[in-house]
Amino acid sequence: MNIRRSAATLAAATVVLGAAVPAVAATPSPTPTVAIPEGLYGTADPTYDGVWRQSLALLAQRTTGVTPAAGAVAWLTGQQCANGAFAAFRADPAKACDAKLMVDTNSTAAAVQALAALGGHGAATDKAVGWLKSVQNADGGWGYTPGGASDANSTSVVAGALAATGQQPSQVKKAGKSPNDALAKLALPCDDAAGGGAFAYQPDKKGALAANADATAAAVLGLLGKGFVTNAGKPSTAPHACGDSSAPLAPSELARNGSQYLASSVGGAGYLKSVLPGAQDQPDYGNTADAVVALAAQGWTEQARKPLAWLQQHSQAWAKQSGPAAYAQLIFAARAMGADPRHFGGADLVALLNATGPAPQAATKAAGADDDAAKSDKSESDSAVGVWWIVGVFLVAGVGIGLLLSGRGRKRRQP
Repeated sequence: MNIRRSAATLAAATVVLGAAVPAVAATPSPTPTVAIPEGLYGTADPTYDGVWRQSLALLAQRTTGVTPAAGAVAWLTGQQCANGAFAAFRADPAKACDAKLMVDTNSTAAAVQALAALGGHGAATDKAVGWLKSVQNADGGWGYTPGGASDANSTSVVAGALAATGQQPSQVKKAGKSPNDALAKLALPCDDAAGGGAFAYQPDKKGALAANADATAAAVLGLLGKGFVTNAGKPSTAPHACGDSSAPLAPSELARNGSQYLASSVGGAGYLKSVLPGAQDQPDYGNTADAVVALAAQGWTEQARKPLAWLQQHSQAWAKQSGPAAYAQLIFAARAMGADPRHFGGADLVALLNATGPAPQAATKAAGADDDAAKSDKSESDSAVGVWWIVGVFLVAGVGIGLLLSGRGRKRRQP
């Protein structure tokens, strides 16, 4: 990238805009500095989140039974480099990718999840997954860029891409280490007064871990082998208390501990708060939506009801300002909880998302089949728990690279 910002500046931008963007991308500018390509969703500058927001938009459409415009899909596939990787945005896809182009794991993994859901793009997803495996770190995780230190958000979005293509993330290893091993190193012990059970984005320069709600939501999904789109897990009857043991914790236990942290964090006001000093009561919409998805995937739908209801009441202005990725995050939250995204707090999230880009095609039989499956999943969820899921999405640290908190978005999250 040719623009870098400090962690504080990027975190501030995240709180103000709240949009889900890739892990190290700066928040998109309201006034584009580049022309918006035909087929791309959203009107903000796509330099740092074009592939991310397009991927989330297409995935959200597909999961709601909408067949995206052919031009929108073509734009995304046209962004892929010959080696399988994706950059945040390529203004001239006809120009071959070179060493100066910064490709990243978040954009690539998000594109994989979208294209896998759309179907018919096996060659593209196979090549992308091959590239992701080639840049896996020796600790089993991934950083935002190849060779960068592993972080919870990037590791988890890649795990979601692996799962979307039918692979078991826990079986994808480098030097004998899997994504679960990398995430386990970022888990805070239960006796940590500031965030027991939570996950850090990355260790600080001294190796210390600090609780990060967005990283925690991402890690829960990664440990459960889930992507952006998931159904509610089986309701858990286990105690909702963070639990340590003398032996290394299993991925399921780490996910439960992270869920407990999220549940306690949203149990009061119903939303996650801004990390900015002096703005403790300022909501973080994107991270709250990510938390709903994670809690639902864990099977803790009761704990997710309050933040979902809060989003239904308060997120419309945020989503309108933030664009397609924000609408997608809300759709994922609704889907995970068995809620209808077409009747979300009085808003039709699907129609609002569709309006941010090229008009989608008429529903196809394949899309209808997916919609029927979604209704079936919803029915199963209703019978158990009732009806109610980069960066940004992520917070990334690295030499010369700014940080940004998501939603899930996380490139921070971005969000």
